[in-house]
Amino acid sequence: MSTLNSLDYTIIALYIVGLVALGLWFRRIASRNMNSYFLAEKSLPWWMLGISGMGYSLDLAGTMLIISLLYIFGPRGLFIEFRGGLSLAMICQMIWTGKWHRRSGCMTVAEWMTFRFGEDRGANFARAATAVVFIVLTAAMLTYLAVGTGMFLSQFVPFTPFQCSLVLIGAAAVSTVMSGLYGVVFADLFQCALIVVGIAIVTVLALMRMDDTTTFVAIAQSVTGTSQWADSFPGWTATVPPDYEQYKHLFLYTMVFLVINKLIIGGFGTGHEPQFFAARDERECGLLACLWSVLMLARWPFMIAFAILGIYLVQSFFPNMDEVAQAVAVIKEHVVTDQAGWREALSQIKLHPDQYADLVASLQGVLGDQWADRLELLGYEGTVNAERLVPAIIIHAIPAGVRGLLLVALMAASLSTFNVTVNKASAMWTNDLYQRFMRPRATTRELLASTYIFCALLIGLSFTVAYKVSNINAIWGWITMGLASGMGMPMLLRFYWWRFNGAGFAAGMFGGMFAALAVIVYNTAYPDNELSEVTQFLLLTPISAILAIAGTYLGSPTPQPVLERFYRMTRPFGFWGDYQRRLPADVRVACRREHRNDLIALPIAFVWMITMYLAPMQFMIGRYGAGWISTGLFVLSCAGLYVFWYRNLPSPSPRTETVPNAAGPTVEDVQKVVS
Repeated sequence: MSTLNSLDYTIIALYIVGLVALGLWFRRIASRNMNSYFLAEKSLPWWMLGISGMGYSLDLAGTMLIISLLYIFGPRGLFIEFRGGLSLAMICQMIWTGKWHRRSGCMTVAEWMTFRFGEDRGANFARAATAVVFIVLTAAMLTYLAVGTGMFLSQFVPFTPFQCSLVLIGAAAVSTVMSGLYGVVFADLFQCALIVVGIAIVTVLALMRMDDTTTFVAIAQSVTGTSQWADSFPGWTATVPPDYEQYKHLFLYTMVFLVINKLIIGGFGTGHEPQFFAARDERECGLLACLWSVLMLARWPFMIAFAILGIYLVQSFFPNMDEVAQAVAVIKEHVVTDQAGWREALSQIKLHPDQYADLVASLQGVLGDQWADRLELLGYEGTVNAERLVPAIIIHAIPAGVRGLLLVALMAASLSTFNVTVNKASAMWTNDLYQRFMRPRATTRELLASTYIFCALLIGLSFTVAYKVSNINAIWGWITMGLASGMGMPMLLRFYWWRFNGAGFAAGMFGGMFAALAVIVYNTAYPDNELSEVTQFLLLTPISAILAIAGTYLGSPTPQPVLERFYRMTRPFGFWGDYQRRLPADVRVACRREHRNDLIALPIAFVWMITMYLAPMQFMIGRYGAGWISTGLFVLSCAGLYVFWYRNLPSPSPRTETVPNAAGPTVEDVQKVVS
C-alpha cells in the first residue's frame, strides 16, 4: 500500500471505526419495532432526510462512471446521464409523486399496493410482485456497487477487486443491518460532510492545474479524440470510443430518454424512496426533494474536476496514444482472457509480475519502467479505460496525506448508497413478503432476525454475479434501461388510470422483470450482438405495457370503496373523472388548482435542474459565455418555481414536543438532537 502514508491509514481507520460505532449506538433504538427500524418512526426532519438522499445518490461506482463520460464527452456527458445518474425523476418527486406516496401512511411501496388495490388476490400479487422486483433491482444495484468499489480500491491495496469490495461492503453491511434507518441517516450526515470536503479538495486542485482555456481544450481533444469536447449542447452525432457506440447519435439518445423514459414513464411513476415514506408530512416531502436536488449540484464540478485532472494524467502517461493499443495487444498475446475477466487479469499481472516475466519485459518496452502505474488504465478494446481514472488520479495527482481523506470521501459516497439500498430492500422482504405472507404473527425479534438473514443472502448473491459483467457502464445501462424499462409502465399506470388493478400490475411487473432478465442472459451469451440500451427500452417497455393492460382486463376491477378511499386521500391527476366528481366542490376546485400548478412547475423545474448542474462545469472549463447564459436561465427558473411550487406548499403540520430520556439512545433523544 505504498501509495498511502501513515496519516492516510489513520484517516481511513478512524472512518471505519466511526461507522461501526454509529451502527452499534443506534442498534437498540432501531430494534424497538419495525417502524422504528425502517422509518425511524417518522421522527427525522426533512433536512436530514434530504441530506441522506444526497448521500444515497452519490455512489462511488456511479461517480466513476459519470467521470468517465465527462472525460470522453466533456460537459455533454451530463445528457447521457438522463438515463439515471442525473436524477431527472427527482423533479417529479419534488412536485407531486413524493407527497402522493406520503399521503398513504405506508412503510414501503409494496405496502402501498394494498392501499391502492385492496386485499383481494390480485392486490396481494401486486404487493408480492413489487417486493420481488425491487429486491431483484437491489441485487443488481449491489452488484454494480461491488464492481465499482472493487475496481476503485484494488489500485490502492495489494488485493484483487473482488477481495477489496468484499471487505469494505461486508463491514458496511454489519453497520447498516444493525442500525436501520436511524443509522443510515446519521451515517449519511457524517459521510456527506466528508464528501463535501473531498469535493472542495479536488475542485481546487483542478483549477490550480488548468492551463488557459484554448490550451486545455486542445489537450482534451487530443487525449480523448473528441473534437467537440468543450461543447455543452448534445450535437446530432458524437465521436465515441469502442464500447460507447450507442451514444453516437447523442441528441437523439438524449431526447428519447428525456421525453419518454425519465420524465413520463420514469419520473411520473416514482416517489417511493424511504425518505418520502419517513417524512413527517407532505410539505416536507417537497422540501427534502428540493434540498436533495440542490445538494447534488456539488457532484458536477467535482466530477468535471476529476475529468480535467484525468486528461492531464493521461497526457503525461501516454504522450503517444498509440502506446495504449500496443500495450493491450501485448497483454492479449500472453494472457488469455475475455472482457469480463480483464480487470482481474490486470490485477494479477500487477500483483505477481514474477509470474509474467516475458509479458512484463514486453510492457516495459512499450510503456517504460512505470508500466505498472499505466497498466490499470488500459482498456480491453485498446483505448484508455476511463472508468479507472479516479483511483489513478488519486495516486498520481493528489498529494500524500490528502489521499486518505479523499479515499474516505469516495468510500463514504459508495456506502451511503449501499445503506439506503439495503434498508429499502430489507423493508420489502420483512414487511411485504415474510410478515405479510409467511409469518403474520411474527414477533419483532423474529422479524429482525429474518431481516439480518435476508441481507446476508442478498449481499452474497450480489457478489456471486458481480464479476460476470464487463464494466460498470454495462450493468448500470441494464439497470436503468433494461430492468427499469420493464417495471416502468406498471409503476406509471397505478397513479393515473382508475381501471388499473392488482392483476394488471403484477402481470406487468413480473413480465417486465423476466423479460429484462432474459435480456441480460442474451447479452452475456452473445456479447458481440448485445442489445443496446435504446433497444432494451424499446423492447421491454411495450412488453410490460401489454402485459399490464391484458392483466387488468382479465382481472376483476378494484373494489369501489378501495378506489374511493385511495383517490380521496391521494388526489392524483389523470383518468379519474368519476371519482374526482364525487369530491366536494371546494375540494375539487383545490385539486384542479394543485394539479395545474404542479404541471406548470414541471418544465420550469427541468430547466432549473439542468442549468444548476451545467453552469458550474461550463465555468470550470472556461466557457464563461455559456456559463452566464445557464446562470440566467437558472435564476428565472427559481422565480418560476417560487410562484408555481414553493408558495403553494401546504402549511407545516404541528409538532409534538417530547421529553428526552437520559437512559440511552431513544426516539426522544434523536428528536432532541435534530430539533
